[in-house]
Amino acid sequence: MKTIHRLALCATLALHGALAAAQAGFPTQPIKIVVPFPPAGGTDVLTRLVVNEITAKDTRWNFVIDNKPGAGGNIGLDAVAKARKDGYTFGAGQTANLAINPALYSRMPFDAAKDFAPVVLLASQPVVLVVRADSAIHTLADLKTQSKSRQLTMASAGTGTVGHVAGEMFARRAGIQVMHVPYKGAGPAITDMLGGQTDIYFATPPSVISMVKAGKLRAVAVTSGKRIEVLPDVPTVAESGYPGFVAEDWKALVAPAGTPAEAVDALNAVANAALKRPDVVARLRDEGSEARGGTAAELGAFMKSEQVRWGTAVRESGARVD
Repeated sequence: MKTIHRLALCATLALHGALAAAQAGFPTQPIKIVVPFPPAGGTDVLTRLVVNEITAKDTRWNFVIDNKPGAGGNIGLDAVAKARKDGYTFGAGQTANLAINPALYSRMPFDAAKDFAPVVLLASQPVVLVVRADSAIHTLADLKTQSKSRQLTMASAGTGTVGHVAGEMFARRAGIQVMHVPYKGAGPAITDMLGGQTDIYFATPPSVISMVKAGKLRAVAVTSGKRIEVLPDVPTVAESGYPGFVAEDWKALVAPAGTPAEAVDALNAVANAALKRPDVVARLRDEGSEARGGTAAELGAFMKSEQVRWGTAVRESGARVD
């Protein structure tokens, strides 16, 4: 019996030794990153920015971006969850598919809390509350006053998006009622707002900054913990009378649960280096985003807290996709 135990122990040690040796020169082949949204979208652009920075500094790294959109990001992330755990498949996760969808969808193809290994937090950006330039709403106090005299309509880029849920979170915190009007994307939502069909819109910064600067829309508040550099005169929701209110969209790299730690640590290291480069920081800042970074463990803890917070917000909003 002792001999059997010794043989089993030797086999286990040999396996771990072979794995460590294989990972020592990681990577030895192209790495696939699944982006669960179409090309040219925010998640896709950010992912390509980071991987291009990595390959520009180290020719050992070679990435293949695989866009798999659909079901609010669930299709692409499901492919990641079920991929081989060999360190050569990763996914671009975000607030929607890792924190909001588990509470929004009645059926999920994966378990967001168990099926992924966190790798690195890439960036975050707030939501910007905008109104038409001729709107009587200049502050959140104005918004609350207006809500007492008439039914306010709130546009969103779609049910369950960060903007939708953030808007519902604010309405609940402010004690007001708004009528949610979902659209199929930011473009139609902005068009109808400019046309006077809706009153307020919680938007991601890149989709509205140019119109705010052109004077077609007015930014009332941002949902980040501090003001953003691209809109320095726009106050946060927290400093506008709602202390502690924060609602940010974030994007991160994840891997199938069980992916070798050596692969996770290696990608984490090069991604962190890329996120610290001045040109990357500046590019993200110009679109209202903040480069993040950090350890895989920090991302894991952050994802857990976000799943609780956004899950509560979704359930309180009553939003549901069957």
